[in-house]
Amino acid sequence: MFAAELRLPRSVPASRKRERVQALVDQLGLRSAAKTIIGDEGHRGVSGGERRRVSIGTDIIHDPVILFLDEPTSGLDSTSAFMVVKVLQKIARSGSIVVMSVHQPSYRVLTLLDRLLFLCRGQTVYSGPPHDLPGFFRQFGRPIPEGENATEFALDLVRELQDTNAGAAALVDFNRRWQTRPSALVAADITPLSLRDAMRISVSHGRLVGSVSVADNVAPASSLQKFANPAWKEVLVLSKRAFMNMRRMPEIFAIRLGTVLVSAFILGTIFWRLGESPKDVTERLGFFAIGITTVFFTCADALPVFIQERYIFMRETAYNAYRRSSYVLSNAIVGVPALILLSVAFAASTFFAVGLAGGAEGLVFFFLIILASFWAGSGFVTFLSGVLSHVVLGYTVAAAMLSYYLLFSGFFINRNRMPHYWIWFHYLSMLKYAYEGALQNEFGGDSSKCFSRGVQMFDGTSIGSLPMETKVQVLGAISKTLQMNLTSDSCIVTGPDVLQQQSINQLNKWECLLVTVGWGFLFRILFYITLLLGSRNKRR
Repeated sequence: MFAAELRLPRSVPASRKRERVQALVDQLGLRSAAKTIIGDEGHRGVSGGERRRVSIGTDIIHDPVILFLDEPTSGLDSTSAFMVVKVLQKIARSGSIVVMSVHQPSYRVLTLLDRLLFLCRGQTVYSGPPHDLPGFFRQFGRPIPEGENATEFALDLVRELQDTNAGAAALVDFNRRWQTRPSALVAADITPLSLRDAMRISVSHGRLVGSVSVADNVAPASSLQKFANPAWKEVLVLSKRAFMNMRRMPEIFAIRLGTVLVSAFILGTIFWRLGESPKDVTERLGFFAIGITTVFFTCADALPVFIQERYIFMRETAYNAYRRSSYVLSNAIVGVPALILLSVAFAASTFFAVGLAGGAEGLVFFFLIILASFWAGSGFVTFLSGVLSHVVLGYTVAAAMLSYYLLFSGFFINRNRMPHYWIWFHYLSMLKYAYEGALQNEFGGDSSKCFSRGVQMFDGTSIGSLPMETKVQVLGAISKTLQMNLTSDSCIVTGPDVLQQQSINQLNKWECLLVTVGWGFLFRILFYITLLLGSRNKRR
């Protein structure tokens, strides 16, 4: 049904699509396996022959005029191979031209074929019906022994001739003469048709070619649409399949949600109810750095998604089942609901436990910056999955890059202290913008909020260990020197001062949020480019 929704045009009613699917299930002999999953190495499903027939069914759902198959019987036992070819014979009898490569077919399979083509180093050594093989080799001077499989004899003979100096040239020349014999010319005396005429006749017999349904108004081949459906329909069908896969494996999201909740619980208990002292300021900075980094590292679970689907994607896009842009858009849309739930879980679990500032507005922005971080991180990992084809290699690169992003985010060393030859990496760090946005939400909202009062300015210094009376006296001496009235209640460091110390003065928090979201879009655009350039079937 998935193939029918993508490969049959939107002009075909849904009821007709369902009828086509059910008829094809019966035609392929799959009715008994209709409610069985395909399965893989870890999940038992249909048999090998049934799986092969399913793959054939997805390719003939749109009733093609010509069907090419590369070794459809390989890996199957004799009975399964015979059933697969029997199905292909029915398809050919219905009006399609079926061309397939097959290695050493059994006698039963041979009886189902209309024509055979033997090749040797790209040259034709025989072309004709199977029943002509004995006469062909008899006239060549190498008759087939009685009771021997004709195709096996032919292959053995070709191999034998290849090992001689002349090769199979004699057999190739004999085949050319054989094709020009009087009986062959009489059999081939058929009026040839142009491709357009052949398609017109096929469509007139009810074939589902493109969006054409009326035989008298068949469009030329050049005007046939490349894709059967518009992009929005492709996105809808792909999203439906992705949600179905997610629903079938809820444990994946459950584990991811559990990981986020455990991480949030650990962070919330370690940084429980931070105060407003200079020491608490340092700990708040650490919470935001570790929290944002944890969010980005949690996104690594998206890495195997496309790597596991790569060959399915390549096969489906090879015959234009859907656009690559539709796949990228669907991939992004399907992930959003899960990211929202994860962001709610993380933000709600840590905001009140740590005692972050800003009230309701601060909570909303904290949720948004966490969501933007999930969005950017999943986009980055998705892009890596398009570039790298191995899961282990992908995890290694993702972990290394996220570590570099953390190093240059401004937490360990702020922008003003970075060497000039590394400053470019600071601006390429996704964590920088999420980290700075969270800090501005925490320290930039209320300038009247104080994070160091009076003698608290000595905390962390040698003076901080002195008795309180001594620290008050030192504070008084500083007041006289600066000609300022500094008391134990005087505010020394405000929120903007904290931001200034961290060199966070270039973008406001909303601009940081937009840049973080922009990173997510950029990496998905890069993912699309990698699909255009790298995910194609190529002969090497």
